Order: sequence, then C-alpha cells, then structure tokens
Amino acid sequence: MMEELRSKITGEEFDYQVLLDGLREYDRPRDKITALLRQGAIVRVKKGIYIFGERYKRRPFSKEVLANMICGPSYISLDYALHYYGLIPERVEAVTSVTCSRGRRFSTPVGLFMYRGVPMRAYPIGIDQVELEGGRSFLIAIPEKALADKIQADRGTAIRTQAEIRTYSLDSLRIDPEGLGRLNAETISLIADHYRSRKLRLLSGLVRRLGGKGERHE
Repeated sequence: MMEELRSKITGEEFDYQVLLDGLREYDRPRDKITALLRQGAIVRVKKGIYIFGERYKRRPFSKEVLANMICGPSYISLDYALHYYGLIPERVEAVTSVTCSRGRRFSTPVGLFMYRGVPMRAYPIGIDQVELEGGRSFLIAIPEKALADKIQADRGTAIRTQAEIRTYSLDSLRIDPEGLGRLNAETISLIADHYRSRKLRLLSGLVRRLGGKGERHE
C-alpha cells in the first residue's frame, strides 16, 4: 500500500486532503490514516499536516515548506531568514515566519515554528519564492524585508537616530557589516513606506551611506 501511496504523493510534505485523495480507493480511509500514523509510516506535524516516516521518505523534508503550510498565509522571515542569508552568525533553531493574521507558536515533532503578525499593508512586499526539487517551493522574505520585519518586531527598542540604528543593527542584532552594506537602500525605503516606519527610513539612510544602492524592488 505504501508504494502505491508514494507513487501518488511525490512530495515529502503533504496535507490531509492530499493524503485522503491518495487513499480514496480504500474503504474507510480515515482508519488507514490512523494505522499509518501508528506504524510510523507517516508523521503528523500538526493537525492536517504530515510528512513521510524514515522508512518511506525519498529525500529530507523541508522545514521551510512546512512553515508555509502550518500557518498561512505566511512567509519565512526574521531570525531564520537572516541566518539563511548569512546576515547573522547564530544558528536559529526555531523557524520564524511572518503572517498577516495574529502571531502564533507551534511546537511539533520536527521542531518549533513561530509566526509574527504584521499589518496587512506591510505584508505583501518583499517576498521571494524558492524552488526546491520535486516541484516544491516556499516563500521567504528577501534580505531587506527580513531585516525590516525583525526591526519592526522589536518594539521595546527606541531608535531615533541613524547612529542608534547602526548600533542596534551591528551590535544588538549582530548583522554582518558587509552584508548590511550590500542591501538595497531603495528597497528598504519602499518597505519603510509600507510599514510607515521612521526606524526603517533611518535604516535605509544607513545602508545608503554604507554603499547599498541598486534598483528599487516592488
């Protein structure tokens, strides 16, 4: 049965409807799902989201793909994205994402997934789609948006000057100075407009001073 199911479900990450469709030829497919979970053939990440167990997986599952599936709409951002782009040195265990709904936190068998809510006006800008093998993909903030989301998320820090945003970015967040200089100042300015954020306008000015220029990205 599992060989047939694997031929129908090509990805490593799948939802309940895909699983149900893969078992539609069987009587009482919900009982089959319960049995597969008990056997470890599939693993429930959260209600309605699954991956294949060790015996039946064809490739490593993607935490990034799962992050998009667990809570949507969402895209990967904040600390996880900053590390993904090499902008911060620390390895990030939790997969951090941004959503236009309320913030949430999911502790799962495959790790911790955290979601931060942002205003709808700021949500759609600065998102990239990364393609993986097997036709899979996930959404992630571009580097400028990931940093902007992180700065906006830290509401306890009062930043009034360009010197303060520099100290915060380089010392508190430990952003790589060369990486910061490679960011696009015009893109950050556009994101600042959507966030209506003075802190991000200061960041744009700092990046411009460090040499970050280039074309404006919508």
